[in-house]
Parts: sequence; structure tokens; C-alpha cells
Amino acid sequence: MNPKTTIIKFALAFLSLTWLVGCGSASLEDHVDTTPELKLETFFNGELKAYGMVLDRSGDLLRRFDVKLVATWEGNNGEIKEWFSFADGERSTRVWNLIKTGDNTYTGTANDVVGTAYGETQGSALYWKYDLEIEVDGSTYEVVLDDWMFLMDEKRLFNKTEMSKFGFKVGEVILYIEKI
Repeated sequence: MNPKTTIIKFALAFLSLTWLVGCGSASLEDHVDTTPELKLETFFNGELKAYGMVLDRSGDLLRRFDVKLVATWEGNNGEIKEWFSFADGERSTRVWNLIKTGDNTYTGTANDVVGTAYGETQGSALYWKYDLEIEVDGSTYEVVLDDWMFLMDEKRLFNKTEMSKFGFKVGEVILYIEKI
């Protein structure tokens, strides 16, 4: 096969893949007028409980877990303590330190977050994007999280997170959070 033809075929395949990935992209603008309005400092305040599952890239269930959360805010600074209990007996803890940086913008750090998470709300939705270190079979991997939260009412929120590595989906987390 001619090298020029190979390059053209590769470029067309890459552009098609890029177009397909772009077509499925959600946007915060889609949620501007949705209600109730999600403010992290309002929903994540006090005691909460979460139930979730981790799916592999094909959508098959890998793990189930629940989480106890305690969240507090002082002005624009928030802290969310999370205690995870996995069905297989594993336990872990994460503490988020959040800063409200604008009317609808937030940053966050945690022990297993690489750098800083950046988030923005519009209407009833929040979009976070950040890198997270996860441990699998004794090895640590860094994955990118596209994290969407949707406030259903003043006491319930759904969270859908896609995990990717090198631009490819490697898994997903589905989480339901409720205020106690």
C-alpha cells in the first residue's frame, strides 16, 4: 500500500473517532435553566450517605460500595470527609478541601487527587475534571475523571463519573448521595 494512502486513511479514521467522541460530549450550558440550583456549600453541608458502584469499560459491575460523608463550610472554604466501605471489605478515606472561587466555580484537593480539581455549576449540574490516583492489585495508576453531578431535589444527588487513561474509557462510577 502506498504510504500516502496509509496516512490519508489514518487521518480519516482519527477525524471520524474525534467526531464521534465530540458528538457525545455533554455541556454545562445544557443545564443553565434546570432546577433546583446546585450549590456545593448548600448540598454538601452536614451528614450525607452515598451508595455506588464501579463499572469496567464495558459496563460490567466490578465493585459496590457505600460512603459516609460529613461536610462543613466556613465562608468559601469547605471540607468533605468521606469514609468508603466496599462490599469486598476494603475501607478507605478521602478528605476534600474545597474553595468556592466564584458564583458557580470551585476548586478542590484531596490526598489521592493529582494537583487541583476544577468544577463549575450551571443550574442543577456540576462538572468536575481532575486526575486521581487509584490502586489496583498493589500498583498505583493515574486516571482522568470526568465527573458529573445532578441535583434531583434538596436531599438527593446523582453522580456519574467516567474514568479514562490516555483518552480511552477504562471505567465508570455511578453514585447516589442523600442528605441525612
